[in-house]
Amino acid sequence: NLISPKPPAHQAIAIHVILNIQHWFLSFLDAIPSADQIRITTSLKSQRGSVWTKNKSVFEHWEIEVTFRVTGRGRIGADGLAIWFTEEQGLEGPVFGAADKWNGVGIFFDSFDNDGKKNNPGVVVVGNNGRLLYDHQNDGSTQALAYCQRDFRNKPYPVRAKITYYQKLLTVLINNGFTPDKEDYEFCAKVEDMVLPPQGYFGISAATGGLADDHDVLSFLTFQLTEPGKEVPTPDAEIPQKDKEKYQEEFEHFQQELDKKKEEFQKEHPDVQGQPADDLFETVSDRELRQIFEGQNRIHLEIKQLNRQLNMILDEQRRYVSAVTDEFARRAGVPDQQGQISQQEIDRVVKTQEEVLRQVNDMRSSMADTLRLVSGAQHPGSAAGVYETTQHFNDIKEHLHVVKRDIEHLVQRNMPSNEKSKCPDLPPFPSCLSTMHFFVFVAVQTVLFVGYIMYRSQQEAAAKKFF
Repeated sequence: NLISPKPPAHQAIAIHVILNIQHWFLSFLDAIPSADQIRITTSLKSQRGSVWTKNKSVFEHWEIEVTFRVTGRGRIGADGLAIWFTEEQGLEGPVFGAADKWNGVGIFFDSFDNDGKKNNPGVVVVGNNGRLLYDHQNDGSTQALAYCQRDFRNKPYPVRAKITYYQKLLTVLINNGFTPDKEDYEFCAKVEDMVLPPQGYFGISAATGGLADDHDVLSFLTFQLTEPGKEVPTPDAEIPQKDKEKYQEEFEHFQQELDKKKEEFQKEHPDVQGQPADDLFETVSDRELRQIFEGQNRIHLEIKQLNRQLNMILDEQRRYVSAVTDEFARRAGVPDQQGQISQQEIDRVVKTQEEVLRQVNDMRSSMADTLRLVSGAQHPGSAAGVYETTQHFNDIKEHLHVVKRDIEHLVQRNMPSNEKSKCPDLPPFPSCLSTMHFFVFVAVQTVLFVGYIMYRSQQEAAAKKFF
């Protein structure tokens, strides 16, 4: 089985485990080791980091299993993470934080779409003989030996990659991180007749650009594969006792340096002394919860502002309806000789004005309900808050359309077919403003205001990908 050649009798576990720091060399860039993972890069712009094995792997056939997370605040991330097997350590460079020329293979988990083909995030397999430069502008598509499109950002569980090199066949399998099942792999890519150096270094690198993600590696397991019938070497035979003692001494030295830096930090920052180190940093769940609260607060403020505007419109509407009703009643008592207004027309206008007033009151009630639901959605656990807020925005739009339709109907019904509309003679009013012009202006202003609020919310949501 060349896709997953991993029967227990045909392999031996090697000692390359990423949590065992003494067997890895950290490039002194932006990589940060901890007790349970290594953060290759933080979610800051223009970061680079990498880790490489100290010793060359002498396995003819091998398999690696890498567990990692790529998380970021925006819908789009950058730049990505790379898994390497090269003849020499590519400590620093522009290719996902590693050197631009290498002799071996790189498996790139590319997050950003440089070529604009909308095929990222994706997994790209690129080989090199040590003389080629990586094609950054085309996301390596001109040099790719294999490719598959997989979204590995912001998954609920860590993403796993299983890379196998057996008898000149390189296979890449991906666990997409949707389930906790460690063996739930999917086929991603395969390269046949691939010749790699007989000995080389394993490494992981990552980089960020204008956008940024956290690139965390949780584990890196290396397996030696042997052909059926051959004797499997014991793990103890891989490392001499002298090297084991040397690695253990380096690890203890590293641990002492780490403890010394912790003490120095506590002396420099006595205000956080005694506080757990985990509380000093924002976790992924805390960051997501904070983003939800900030978004709900913005929606709350926008709806309150919209509610104030509707209250102002409602007050103006009431005053104008009252003034128009009084004037029509006075004109009905003393008919004009030039153009008499019948009682039926007056009743029809008053009834229409009352209907408009009722519609505005319904809008006000809908806004009050929306404000109440948004306030309740700010408490943790109310996952339906955003959906209900959207529904109420749709209700507001429907109410505005009803008001606009009623105003247009009123104008068409009251306008004579053979005369142009002219301003009524209302002595108490200094300006010549018709009812049609006023209500059309109010309706258009309300629609434009609500549309601006919705457009602004969409722009702010889209702008989050740049922070």
